[in-house]
Amino acid sequence: MKTNKNIKFLIYVTIGMLIIKFSSSKDKTFEEIAPLYVNSNSQFIELDSRKIHFRDEGNGYPIILIHGTGASLHTWDSWTEELVKTHRVIRLDLPGFGLTGKDPLKRYSSMDYVILLNEFITELGINEFHLAGNSLGGLVAWLYASKYDKSINKLILLDPSGFSFDKTPFVIQLAKTPYINTLLRYFTPKSFIEKNLKEVYFNDSLITQEVISRYHNLTLFEGNRTAFIDRANIKREDYSFRMQYIQTPTLILWGENDSWIPVGDAIKFKNAIENSKIIIMPETGHIPMEERPIESLEIVLGFIEPI
Repeated sequence: MKTNKNIKFLIYVTIGMLIIKFSSSKDKTFEEIAPLYVNSNSQFIELDSRKIHFRDEGNGYPIILIHGTGASLHTWDSWTEELVKTHRVIRLDLPGFGLTGKDPLKRYSSMDYVILLNEFITELGINEFHLAGNSLGGLVAWLYASKYDKSINKLILLDPSGFSFDKTPFVIQLAKTPYINTLLRYFTPKSFIEKNLKEVYFNDSLITQEVISRYHNLTLFEGNRTAFIDRANIKREDYSFRMQYIQTPTLILWGENDSWIPVGDAIKFKNAIENSKIIIMPETGHIPMEERPIESLEIVLGFIEPI
């Protein structure tokens, strides 16, 4: 019986290695990616051995936008197009994502990101601002607010993480599974990215080929897949108790049809953050600012204006 198990294991490993050898998705270099996703507003700043890609656009009261897992600052493109008319809009690629790429020291915990965000904001010399984050970015945003509450005028959380839940997104399950995650590191077809997007959108018809290509290309940016696996395997710390320290007026905006983080968590955030309100968007998935940018931004503008 043990011999049979070993044979099966060797067969699986052999198949996996053949897939990697003949069907691997090669990393893309900065020189390949930059012409597609760097524009005249793109800047890079060195922060403790990390080269952070960010954009700083427009004039007016500052608002900082933080993307979620597997995404990049481009997830805020539609919002930015409107916000720059009245605000200074700052968005960045977190380490492990977008054009920032991997952190050589593997600092991917939520508190690592908070420390980085504080260094970034300090470097830009911003003392007061609105702060918005989606998913992982929402976690970073509220955790940052729990430490630096007085800097933030309004806090906007879009489908944020922060509480434990039973269902883990499929791509994260893969990244946490030994051997399988090796395949994920080398074999990442565009169809796999499309499947993930269909999980986070409610209306699949809104997923364009341009969006799929952007997520796919930036996933293949050198180091990002390794970073994704490294981050998925970090032991998660429960910081939810820190929400009691947030006094900033907070909007909790949630897609009713979020399949990654249950909409029921909105109530948990409302109960944990004293000065907060909930708005649930029907027929909306995990990334409202990308799937329904006009409607979600209208809600947010109503919340942050007037200052």
